[in-house]
Amino acid sequence: MIGHEENHEEVSFKITDRRKFNADGSVREGVSLDEPKPEPGPEPKMRMAAASAKAEDAGIPDPPFHDEADIEDEEIPGAEDPASFVNFLSTLATNAAASLGAVPHPGTGQRSVDLDTGKYWLDVLGMIRDKTAGNLHPQEQRLLEGLLADLRMQYVTMVRATEEKLKAQAAKKFSGADILGKK
Repeated sequence: MIGHEENHEEVSFKITDRRKFNADGSVREGVSLDEPKPEPGPEPKMRMAAASAKAEDAGIPDPPFHDEADIEDEEIPGAEDPASFVNFLSTLATNAAASLGAVPHPGTGQRSVDLDTGKYWLDVLGMIRDKTAGNLHPQEQRLLEGLLADLRMQYVTMVRATEEKLKAQAAKKFSGADILGKK
């Protein structure tokens, strides 16, 4: 046949049984059981952070995250830096919260409601979430999503309260006689 080679090399491989226990549950011969590893405390985390910093300096990317518990315990990189992404989000969220009356305004110390400004800051945070999708540390993503959810709920609450207040004021101004033209 054309294109078919007649070389029939024999392929050989060895199968090794690496199970530590026999079928009856007893330990196999020549197998030593490792002692259970203690729960990691703060010291291993510090070693992990140092190893991560060395890997970062060497240009080695961080491994992908798989375990939610590890992500929750992990600190956000650069959070202490005044110019960090977390502090940037905090500034924007504070402005939004101040506009929605949730916190006193940083400049005046007074609580006031400005729904248009509050919506603007919510739109800015939403835009940042969209533009940074897939590029944030999992903790940063969780923080941004949480801030947006909380501030949006505050915004909806304030809009509903404002609508109810306007309805109540309108009801006080008009009576059935006004509608029917009997004054």
